Amino acid sequence: MRTIAFILVVAAITGACDKREKSIATAPLPIEVSYPETRDVVLTREYPGYLDADATIAIVGRVNGTLQGSYYTAGQRVKKGDILFIIEPTQYINAVKQAEAALQTAKAKLKYAENNYERMKTAIKRNAVSEIDLLQAETNVATGKAAVNDAEAQLSNARTNLDYCYVKAPHNGLVSLSEYSSGSYIAGSMSPVTLATLYKDDTMYSYFDITDNEWLQRQKRGKVAQDEYITFNLGGDKYFRRKARMDYLSPNIDLGTGTLKVRAQLDNSDGFLKSGAYISVVLPYKNISDGILIKDAAIGSDQLGRYIYVVNDSNIVEYRHIEAADIVDDTMRLVTKGLDSNERYVTRALVKVRNGIKITPVMEK
Repeated sequence: MRTIAFILVVAAITGACDKREKSIATAPLPIEVSYPETRDVVLTREYPGYLDADATIAIVGRVNGTLQGSYYTAGQRVKKGDILFIIEPTQYINAVKQAEAALQTAKAKLKYAENNYERMKTAIKRNAVSEIDLLQAETNVATGKAAVNDAEAQLSNARTNLDYCYVKAPHNGLVSLSEYSSGSYIAGSMSPVTLATLYKDDTMYSYFDITDNEWLQRQKRGKVAQDEYITFNLGGDKYFRRKARMDYLSPNIDLGTGTLKVRAQLDNSDGFLKSGAYISVVLPYKNISDGILIKDAAIGSDQLGRYIYVVNDSNIVEYRHIEAADIVDDTMRLVTKGLDSNERYVTRALVKVRNGIKITPVMEK
């Protein structure tokens, strides 16, 4: 009897364990789900482009002489009027002094000629001098005035050459390394010698190409170049938003590429942007009202296209193909067909679910 009782007890315990394991095995999996996000969406398209400074200016030496040195830090920002280089000015200082002396001499001679002419005009009334003497005096005045004008021009040239000895920044901007070291002889009087390059970058331009069909569609939607703004990517994951005004559209279509060149003007007063950087220009092309957005990570793909797992009111998973458009805000994707805003979808753990299974939905926070 004891043996039979023991067997019955063991059988009861074993049966209970089997039922418990079966219950655990068939319990619905907890799966994170969410409702789509519904809001107005602006669809965009990216175009490869590059940045260019407002102006790239050669800093040149225009006189002959020894380069005394550079007076800026290469690669650093300079202000308009800052002295960048000095070319030995001694001979040009002397030339200015000589020109000033020549001008004083010319003025003195002119003053003498004018006084003499006035005396001649008085003397001829008394027949004290001849007509020829008067004409000669008048000619001397005209010659004296011409000499003064010439001396003034010579002085102006001398001062200009002296000013060229002090090579200054024509604009605010960044200056490259010097092409010459201190002590080098600069022969710039016949042909200017480039000493460095200044990048006027307080304003930058982004250049990119857009196809003729895309531009036509934008115009049909009422988009006007001068009214638009751009977003651009410098190659990383972060988008740098800058206010920009599109100020140029090429007047013709490139027959080889079927594109038009577009330019947008950007403020760069903080000096963050660099000339020559490759960028991706992001332009809006369509506005969607009450767009349905889901997490891009929740979308799978197979031979038939993109799909998601939808969870019905009975918490049964349904495998469903959808039509999707652009990525929005880096992580969300616009669904154009196949999902309603009041339907739940599986947001993660796609490999754990399959069509027709029942789950325990957990709303994603």
